[in-house]
Amino acid sequence: MRTAADYRAALHDGCAVYVDGERVSDIADAPPFAGIVGTIGELYDAAAGSSDMQVRHPDLGITMNRAYIQPRTREDLRVRREAITRWAELTNGFVGRSPDHVGGFVAGFASAPEVFDAHRDGTGANAMRLYRRMVEEDLFLSYTIIPPQNAGTKPDAQVSQVAVTAERDDGIVVSGAQMLGTGTPVSDLLFVSCIKPLRPGEEDFALSFVIPVAAEGLRLFCRRPYAVGQPSAYDYPLSTRFDEPDAMAVFDDVFVPWEDVLVYRSVDGVRDQFHRTAAHVLGNTQAQIRFTTKLKFLLGLASCVVAANGLEKIPAVVDRMGELAALASFIEGMVLAAESTATVDAYGICKPSPRFLYGSMGLQAELYPRVLHVLRELSGAGVIGTASSYRDLLSEQTEPYMSRYLAESRDDLERRTKLFKLVWDAVGSEFAGRHHQYEMFYAGAPFVARGYAARNYGFDEARALAERFMEGYAPADEAQLTGSRS
Repeated sequence: MRTAADYRAALHDGCAVYVDGERVSDIADAPPFAGIVGTIGELYDAAAGSSDMQVRHPDLGITMNRAYIQPRTREDLRVRREAITRWAELTNGFVGRSPDHVGGFVAGFASAPEVFDAHRDGTGANAMRLYRRMVEEDLFLSYTIIPPQNAGTKPDAQVSQVAVTAERDDGIVVSGAQMLGTGTPVSDLLFVSCIKPLRPGEEDFALSFVIPVAAEGLRLFCRRPYAVGQPSAYDYPLSTRFDEPDAMAVFDDVFVPWEDVLVYRSVDGVRDQFHRTAAHVLGNTQAQIRFTTKLKFLLGLASCVVAANGLEKIPAVVDRMGELAALASFIEGMVLAAESTATVDAYGICKPSPRFLYGSMGLQAELYPRVLHVLRELSGAGVIGTASSYRDLLSEQTEPYMSRYLAESRDDLERRTKLFKLVWDAVGSEFAGRHHQYEMFYAGAPFVARGYAARNYGFDEARALAERFMEGYAPADEAQLTGSRS
């Protein structure tokens, strides 16, 4: 099992990452990424140091992280959920693209090699080889699976989105750009594809492949990091630990060997890899398990705020806490419902029920902002009327006034300051704003997520219930009833 030291050593690979107009010389030690690198390292150490996070793969004969298993039974799903939850609790759910996310997709790909071979011979073996390499080397995969927003809006759009530009005997050459590489600068391998529906005629974009993040010709351009420029980890405890870099990946004649290609120039193949295999369900189940933990953490913050301000018995506050409890319980319950009603697919994978999985995803864009709003409401001015930084608690010029007017004692001052600084980092900082946007658009535009819910609910069952009831009465029944009365 990989350790934090192993992970950090692998980051010294010379990948081309750019921040603020300059190339980052060493990802592992660069200030913008130090916090998240340390956090991912903690995840690896936690898995390596716990037998509860490890399992022997029945076919490959290797010890691997339980989060990467290909579930064959509901018991496997339970074991997988517990492993994912353990990692999520180490980040309070604020690392959305931890290694187990794309790892779930890769496990799904490898579970159905026939789906890939149906579109190009040999690609099924590539998917299985990728999975084996991931679990054997305990690799961190990220992905870029949506085109830049300007793709399709200008005549030369074909140069915006990643496309094949040359075919060789030993592989393909690709150029263009792809988004949104969350965590990509601190990952090992990048999976590139397109989740956006493609149409006939767009075969140049219908690709799936994996490349090293340090591949020649690949450049990553990051948004502004939120982990740097903060006064301390005490003041911004989430920003400084969990800020995943989001990056645009630009491919400048990047070579991809055939053995790393999963889909090649097949519109149907790009769609089928996600939806005919268990990939989309397994990957998104991980996301909902993580989201459950995140909501539970925010609910805990709300409870701490209420207790700190002595508001536990005020009816309006109880009402708001009840609302938060209902929202958090809904997501957790849907995860458990999807697991308990799982079915085995044609390839032997036990898949959580898509009805309940996509049902919760369909409301995520509305639910998360509502949770933040209620937490803001409960916090009031506490997140603003606090010390400017930890230095106010140490300075002889400011500490006496802080202790007198903001708290009941010195200990209470430290506790309240810590709490409200944390709440602000969850609801009001740039890091918090990024997470607000992330959860709203995690599965794409909100209508896309609701579309998944609509397609997977099973309206035939609901319609049959309504129609069965309507078949129980007719106009003739009313005429007969009226006649008997007269």
